[in-house]
Amino acid sequence: MQEGRLADRAYAGIIEIINAEDLEIGNRLPSEARLAEMFGISRTMVREALVRLASDGITEARRGAGSFVKRRPSMRLGSHMQMMDLSATMGSYEVRFVLEAEAARLAAMRRSVEQMSAIQRAMDNLRAALISTGPAHIEDMLLHRSIVLATANPVFLSCFDHMHEEVDRIMRAGVDISRSRATDAIGAMLSEHEMIVEAIKVQDGDGAALAMRWHLSQGRKRLMP
Repeated sequence: MQEGRLADRAYAGIIEIINAEDLEIGNRLPSEARLAEMFGISRTMVREALVRLASDGITEARRGAGSFVKRRPSMRLGSHMQMMDLSATMGSYEVRFVLEAEAARLAAMRRSVEQMSAIQRAMDNLRAALISTGPAHIEDMLLHRSIVLATANPVFLSCFDHMHEEVDRIMRAGVDISRSRATDAIGAMLSEHEMIVEAIKVQDGDGAALAMRWHLSQGRKRLMP
């Protein structure tokens, strides 16, 4: 098995330990040596998995003390993706931070009147979908894609479309998990998108990039309880 897949297996295995043993925030995880023994892999692969988990905000390392639970992934995630795929899916956020933030910046600088109209229509459709009780991931995807289209750079679109499967899983899960919470969770999601669209409308490139990064960072947090 490739090393990347071994680290993914450890990532998924640690998530399973957190959920199966009902570990609370602040609880200590088994040691690297113990995890390596449990998964039948090297400590190097376990360490890589723990680094990824820390980057995703799920665990945190404390010098000399080990790794501890920082956030618990939502149990509803399992209905949208295999836990073995969670590492790759969460890892896609790192690419989206770079790709979509810059896409929002360029869209604000370059968008045509027609492209702005398309972005606004997509925003209106997403608003209606989020306010309703039905799915909203298709409208969410169309809004993000319309922003990428407005960069007038086909390479951005090619890169975004290449991640379609991972992004779609995240959007489905994000809306579903948010609907299971207080109404302000959907309200926050709606407000974040509106901030992005407004910045593009007034051609504020830095504001659009910042709003997109904020939206993506909050979206990643929404996958946790």
